[in-house]
Amino acid sequence: MKKTKTMDGNAAAAYVSYAFTEVAAIYPITPSSTMAEYVDEWAEQGQKNIFGETVRVVEMQSESGAAGTVHGSLKTGALTSTYTASQGLLLMIPNMFKIAGELLPSVFHVAARAVTTNALSIFGDHSDVMAARQTGFCMLAEASVQEVMDLSAVAHLASIEGKLPFMNFFDGFRTSHELQKIEVLDYDDLKAMVDWDALAEFRAQGMNPNHPTISGTAQNPDIYFQQRETVNQFYDRMPAIVQKYMQQINDLRGTSYDLTDYYGDPEATEVIISMGSVSPAIQQTVEYLNKQGRKVGHINIHLYRPFPAENLLDKLPKTVKTVAVLDRTKEPGSDGEPLLLDVQSVLYRHENRPIVIGGRYGIASKDITPDQIVAVYDHMLLPNDQMKGRFTVGIVDDVTNLSLPLGEVLDLTPDSTFQAKFWGLGSDGTVGANKQAIKIIGNHTDYYAQAYFAYDSKKSGGLTMSHIRFGQEPILSTYNVNRSDFIGCHNSAYLHKYDLIKGLKDGGTFLLNTVWDEEKVKQHLPKRLKRYMAEHNIKFYTINAAGIAQRLGLQGRINTVMSAAFFELSNIMDRETFLPLMRDEIKGAYGKKSMKIVEINWQAIDATFEALTHIEVPAEWATLEVPEEKCDTTGKPSYVTNILEPINRQEGNDLSVGDLIDNGMLGGFMPMGTTAYEKRGIALEVPEWSIDKCTMCNECAFICPHAAIRPFLADDEELKDVPEGFITREMRGADGLQYRIQVSLEDCTGCGLCVEVCPAKEKALALKPYDTQKEEAINWAFAMTLSQKVNPVKKYSVKGSQFEKPLLEFSGACSGCGETPYVKLLTQLYGDRMMIANTTGCSSIWGGSSPAAPYTTNDAGQGPAWSNSLFEDNAEYGLGMHLANQMKRDRLSNKVSAALAADLGSDETKALLADWLANKDEGEGSRQRATKLAAALQGETNEDLQAILADEDMLVKPSQWIIGGDGWAYDIGFAGIDHLLATDEDVNIFVMDNEVYANTGGQMSKATPTSAIAKFAAGGKKTKKKDLGMMAISYNDVYVAQIAIEANPMQAIKAIQEAENYPGPSLIIGYTPCISHGLRGGMGQTIQESKDAVESGYWQLYRYDPRLAARGKDPMRIDYKKADFSKMSAFLENQTRFSALRSVKKDEQEVQDMLQHTVDVMTERSENYNRLAAYKKVKE
Repeated sequence: MKKTKTMDGNAAAAYVSYAFTEVAAIYPITPSSTMAEYVDEWAEQGQKNIFGETVRVVEMQSESGAAGTVHGSLKTGALTSTYTASQGLLLMIPNMFKIAGELLPSVFHVAARAVTTNALSIFGDHSDVMAARQTGFCMLAEASVQEVMDLSAVAHLASIEGKLPFMNFFDGFRTSHELQKIEVLDYDDLKAMVDWDALAEFRAQGMNPNHPTISGTAQNPDIYFQQRETVNQFYDRMPAIVQKYMQQINDLRGTSYDLTDYYGDPEATEVIISMGSVSPAIQQTVEYLNKQGRKVGHINIHLYRPFPAENLLDKLPKTVKTVAVLDRTKEPGSDGEPLLLDVQSVLYRHENRPIVIGGRYGIASKDITPDQIVAVYDHMLLPNDQMKGRFTVGIVDDVTNLSLPLGEVLDLTPDSTFQAKFWGLGSDGTVGANKQAIKIIGNHTDYYAQAYFAYDSKKSGGLTMSHIRFGQEPILSTYNVNRSDFIGCHNSAYLHKYDLIKGLKDGGTFLLNTVWDEEKVKQHLPKRLKRYMAEHNIKFYTINAAGIAQRLGLQGRINTVMSAAFFELSNIMDRETFLPLMRDEIKGAYGKKSMKIVEINWQAIDATFEALTHIEVPAEWATLEVPEEKCDTTGKPSYVTNILEPINRQEGNDLSVGDLIDNGMLGGFMPMGTTAYEKRGIALEVPEWSIDKCTMCNECAFICPHAAIRPFLADDEELKDVPEGFITREMRGADGLQYRIQVSLEDCTGCGLCVEVCPAKEKALALKPYDTQKEEAINWAFAMTLSQKVNPVKKYSVKGSQFEKPLLEFSGACSGCGETPYVKLLTQLYGDRMMIANTTGCSSIWGGSSPAAPYTTNDAGQGPAWSNSLFEDNAEYGLGMHLANQMKRDRLSNKVSAALAADLGSDETKALLADWLANKDEGEGSRQRATKLAAALQGETNEDLQAILADEDMLVKPSQWIIGGDGWAYDIGFAGIDHLLATDEDVNIFVMDNEVYANTGGQMSKATPTSAIAKFAAGGKKTKKKDLGMMAISYNDVYVAQIAIEANPMQAIKAIQEAENYPGPSLIIGYTPCISHGLRGGMGQTIQESKDAVESGYWQLYRYDPRLAARGKDPMRIDYKKADFSKMSAFLENQTRFSALRSVKKDEQEVQDMLQHTVDVMTERSENYNRLAAYKKVKE
């Protein structure tokens, strides 16, 4: 009996991999991480593989570490697998050569993803697998979730019999994250297919001192060549082995897999050859064109290495005249991309010698639709002299003119298939709701089902789009929904930003989540949307899902309400059918966290049906005059109007190659300060300032993650044209200046931290509905015209720091983010001379994602110079920046020394030159010294002095910062950090420690504390947290501090100041509350969480300054000495990552023991610090 289940490609690969795996060495990287997460979770649950054993799972510090572990495990005779993508796969390449060369069977499952070049992309193409094609790994490609299930098994089985490792790959996101209803293979069937003799031979060859062997030797030129040729026989045999297992799957499932699959007219004259998820869409297009009388076909390559030359020649129709090979990668400088070159070589042997052309498509998950495929087939009809030998499709290349012309978007999804699209806000639960919905449909009806999710580059708070299809026919549409039966908008802020209901079919349904009643809805809806609904007979519904969620304590999580509303309105099943199914899904999803959460979500379902409001669409809306939309370009940089705004309107696909070049993006550059033009307006509630209750402490601005609330100072002249609502009060201690706290409601994310931190007895801030505060947009615009005043307060204080302009503003970080307050403060203290090397992770995504940059400049155009290289090399990258600046400054110093020796310039100039030379390595006052010297040099005519002025940019001492999260600092980048700390270079490392790999979804790192649940630690982490600070302290000459900005802001400021002026390497570790902690009450409670962390002794505050030792003092200072360890258990229980242990572990005593172990570990750590701080006193 067939067993079907709705799952994504990663789940399918993990399911099959688990069956054949004895050891798994893992490391997280998007979009492959969930494969490893599944394997870890199943192992924790005790699930058995086909050998009746639980897989042994180990998380390593990097992908190279994982590959090394795989290699060692294979050499010792255990079937070992791993899961990776992109840069992670590239880090495995050295070991892959070894594994293949030693004829070891293994499967590396790869969710194929773009490799970072001029910019990082987490999305899918084949650039990673193509970069590894020379390793000797066999390569098997899948085009759909069902193929992943079926052919992953072929990869494992063929690897065992054929004694060669496999790269089993499928397209990142398009296949890895696409949910499909598929047939699941049974482990007993897989077990029956194994070549047990070959497996026994592999195991017998495992390293063992009872029958020792030598391998991994060095060879000289006399035999190395011959040795390499010994493996040929294995590659020659492999295609037949793969075919054998494909046939076994075919016999089992009724499929027709082969090394290459042909689809189309047997007498086709035009054929496309491709690999991966584009195949189903090409098949749709082939059927569409052949029905119109064309003779076209398609070959889908499954086995890419060894390349199936004979099979390809056999499958290609003898009638073919033209072949177009589509590659989902770019190989600059080559005559063509890899698949093209392979096919071209083989087709030289074809009796017809067809014309072969090649094109690039779908780079970084660019959507590939049937109209693009039609364009390729049409291009093949052109005369030879008009045909492009190399082309691109899906973009407009107006520079090198390689792109094919495109027509209107063509959607070949059958009309009987229900299509839906949902516009959501990251972290509001929209994606989760749609995953839940498609699983219910797929698992409990006879429909085929598909779901795909698209995300923008922001963290939670960004745009998400869910594309859902289900129906009686197989779903081959591996592209986004363009013609919808149902559209849901889960955030009313999108109404004026996007063309929400474009493509909604006549008679379709539009559901809007909004706080507005019917009257306000009709008042606020854009005319364009009103007219479309009337003209197309759209059924229009509203619901206040946010109101229901808040009332029940779900905060912004509207997923359950919106999912229930979708089922109610879409008529897929009646209420009596879908209600119990929804309840079961909710219990499965949230039961591990707590039954209370489950029950609240059940209540949310019940509240949904009454809250749904049907709004009649007035007939007169059909005749509304829709004004032509005009872009306001007043005062905006061309980049904003030409690049940022189109991308934010979801029109980025329309931008051409020339558009990017013309707007300064060549080489991956992006203008600074562009988030200021986004004005997302996503908060439901924003803070309102009460002037009479304010103490002017600036703590609200200090803690704001997005710099959306700030103190402003204005003089009498500036206040002459003040807006009516711009009320100020006199600033104490600053003669003639007026003070105001101003909120940018369009940039606020509504986290509420400013309200939480306000120390006023009667809070000076209160959250109010967004709609009641709209006049504040005018006040903000006026505040931004005020001049930057000389700071009336000491800069190195909470209050004073906030009178410095933040040079990090309005980022795409999560609401309530714990990282951005740290970096924002750094920019306020040192931003005008700051160099930032930023590792890949959360901070690089909110800090440097196209199209908007949150880093900005001061009034003089100075600001942080920011760049990201990779995940693993950030310390080295920052060191390289520092060394380059040192070299340039040394060159300048030599010029200054020579000028002084030659007695050049006026007395004033000479004095300034001498002063600069004496203090060039002092950060404080560096800007002022540089400004004075540059001004003096402007008046000099001497050629040598003018040469000094030419290097004016090097007069100011750069402040080099190397920043990132704990996954980088504790794991993959630790070796680089360790090396840097061992130098005497004046650089500053800032680690924002949220104790997980937050950017890839919350996997365990070595910063994760004992017993915390994280991905890759489904049963709670067994080992204790690495003490990065103590390891750095062991060098004795490194400045080290551990801080918590929300718990003790002044200690944080002191540590930052001391680290920056320390003449050597410094390391600051900052406690960083994160959404992945599962904090009760949400991210609006992070201030209390930080305080509890410190007061309970969980997070120790200290500063280690080697300069004190030189003065005979203890270099270690404990900055919070009243830790009450008895409070730590309560602190832990307030976070789901700890409290959820009770849902995972059945034994309450085991849970208590694990939590107590965490307390004991942190207590011991505190005692170690205290002993170090009292070392000299004890010695005396």
